[in-house]
Amino acid sequence: MSLEKRLGAATRDAYGKALVELGKKNPNIVVLDADLSKSTKTEAFGKEFPDRFINCGIIEANMVGVASGLAISGKTVFASSFACFMMCKSYDQLRMAVANPKADVKIVASHGGISVGEDGASQQAIEDIALATSLPDFTVLLPSDEYCAKALVMQAALTPGPFYMRTGRPKAPIVHSENTKFEIGKGVLIKDGKDITLIANGLLVFEALSAADTLQKQGINAAVIDMHTIKPIDTALIKQQCDKTGAIVVAEEHSIWGGLGTTVSRTVSLLKPVPIEYVAIEDVYAESGKPEELMIAYRLTAEHIVEAAKKAIQRKQL
Repeated sequence: MSLEKRLGAATRDAYGKALVELGKKNPNIVVLDADLSKSTKTEAFGKEFPDRFINCGIIEANMVGVASGLAISGKTVFASSFACFMMCKSYDQLRMAVANPKADVKIVASHGGISVGEDGASQQAIEDIALATSLPDFTVLLPSDEYCAKALVMQAALTPGPFYMRTGRPKAPIVHSENTKFEIGKGVLIKDGKDITLIANGLLVFEALSAADTLQKQGINAAVIDMHTIKPIDTALIKQQCDKTGAIVVAEEHSIWGGLGTTVSRTVSLLKPVPIEYVAIEDVYAESGKPEELMIAYRLTAEHIVEAAKKAIQRKQL
């Protein structure tokens, strides 16, 4: 029997609900948005706490400056827009007004990756993780489902310093439960295995689990890790899996340049070099299309993870 796909809430929806919970517990939380609150899901916080919500308008760069000022005055600030606008339009301000002073600003950006779908390349952020991880002192997160997203938002609010978290537009398959223990900087070993390790985040975690299911039927025992924190990366867990399985596939809905794959490969090269294969968006921007069609067209499915796993295992045996 194949792995059952149960759709939960979109991670952007989980973010919106978590903000309201935080707002009830912590009067120091302030939320900003760039006129996209219906889509980023900060709208619920704005209705519940209008005195702590600011719609800055379609000016993300200015919003980052406002967020920095509020943070420096003692507030814990969440600022949201679409990922492509948040990172590409505001990079200088993120660099000098947030990263440099280590301001307590949490950037939570929705519509990441190509699963945005029909909106096309202008709104499909495929380089956001690379941009975020290059900012000194930024913690960078990409949750896989609603449970993961809520837990990471709650922990980010309690952790001083700048954060970037990508959320998604489509409903996300459930891969965790209310009992899953999440910790920023620590990956979650969802499935143990001895032949290869599949490391993924976001929507690709379910695809990795599905790939592991297929591989199991073919006699290959794969471990699956949800690496929801890209920076700081869980070096101990990666080292453990290098020792145990000796081969890795990294799967992500991001450009092959500068994302999770880059971070894992650098870590592996320093700890214990093993064969690594990558499932990611190659050096292109995607077309407009239905999300499921785009994931197939740009080779981001369980089938493609299975192919990559077999290549990595073959290289291990050379």
